Amino acid sequence: MKFRVFLQKLSNPRVRKRLKIGLSVWGVAIIISLIFKFAYDIGYFKAQSLINNKNTATPNSTQVLTLESAQRIVSGALKEDFNNPKTVVTQVIDNNQKLSTIIVENNKQKQIGWIIDMRLFFTGALFNDNGYNLTESLEYQHNINNRNR
Repeated sequence: MKFRVFLQKLSNPRVRKRLKIGLSVWGVAIIISLIFKFAYDIGYFKAQSLINNKNTATPNSTQVLTLESAQRIVSGALKEDFNNPKTVVTQVIDNNQKLSTIIVENNKQKQIGWIIDMRLFFTGALFNDNGYNLTESLEYQHNINNRNR
């Protein structure tokens, strides 16, 4: 019986119009609040990711290649005793974190050596992207002429 009374009141055009307006206002308010919430969440997560990227991009400390650290790398690569090495690092020419240039001496013969990423050591010819031999130019610059070519 009560349901029939409810349906009769809904059949009135004024009640229908007011009900439509009220439901529309509630729907628009809910949609606007959801849009604001999603916009806030997206902005918050973007800001957090930028902060995280900034924190991971800055290195904790910059490594400096000293004669001792270069000697440790060379001795480790050549499997020599660090306390009594046969190959001695005499000079660090370029102290770069990615590619460092050093001068090593073994049996009174000097050579140009390269240390990559502060852990790998090699001697030999190194060419740049234009094809110039960097090892030969450094040997000429530092008067190292004991290589047999």
